Amino acid sequence: MTNNRNIGQAISVNVVDLSKSFGSEKVLKNINFNVTPGEIFVIMGPSGAGKSIMLKHIIGLLRPDTGKVLLNEMDVIERKTVEQNVIAMVFQEGALFNSLNVFDNLALYLREHRRYNKNNIRTKVTHALEMLSLGNAIDKFPPELSGGMRKRVAIARALVMEPQLLLYDEPTSELDPTMGATISEIIATVRNETQVTSIVVSHDRDLALTISDRVALMMAGEIIEINTPENLTKSKDPRVQSFLNPKINIDQPRFRQKEENK
Repeated sequence: MTNNRNIGQAISVNVVDLSKSFGSEKVLKNINFNVTPGEIFVIMGPSGAGKSIMLKHIIGLLRPDTGKVLLNEMDVIERKTVEQNVIAMVFQEGALFNSLNVFDNLALYLREHRRYNKNNIRTKVTHALEMLSLGNAIDKFPPELSGGMRKRVAIARALVMEPQLLLYDEPTSELDPTMGATISEIIATVRNETQVTSIVVSHDRDLALTISDRVALMMAGEIIEINTPENLTKSKDPRVQSFLNPKINIDQPRFRQKEENK
């Protein structure tokens, strides 16, 4: 890929005192963090921690009860057009249109925003697919693709938007370890070649500790710790160590019952 962006075109993200409730349930509790331009920032935590809800606030799909999300110091809720800050999101399930082939899935945004002519659209789409080793899939439809290929097509679709901020929602979920490692490598490569600011929501410890510049560990709607991968593994907080190094208690009744029934 040609490096046609620079670090000045990536954007900063600042989350300030953000809280959100659904009914009586508080799902986000006074969240604060910042992401610098060009950084890979991973929000890691168990299922139900509030990670995906946080992502929806960053992209502006949800409005906080209190606090705000700033993109280059502009409140995400107050952005007038997507062109002010180009944000792309790679959804957990890919969110591809099954009725469109791979080429048309990638070309849709470019056609709707009339940013390029027909020939340039084909060039950009083909280039993005080739970068992710998907050149042979250009005429296939999403149901014909494996889970890993759908993830890669979703990333390619995001790339043709030339985003300043790229969000990933559980990019390695439902993938085998080998494909999960491949997707992790792709996320790192995309950042290195485009300098796009990347925020990754994941429960995948290997991904977080391998590709991130910093990790925010989130539990029960709160940020427990923000640190570099190396320093996070050395944390003295027992909640951090419990998440990073889970142990199975074989003395629990359900395990004893299995042994007795053998």
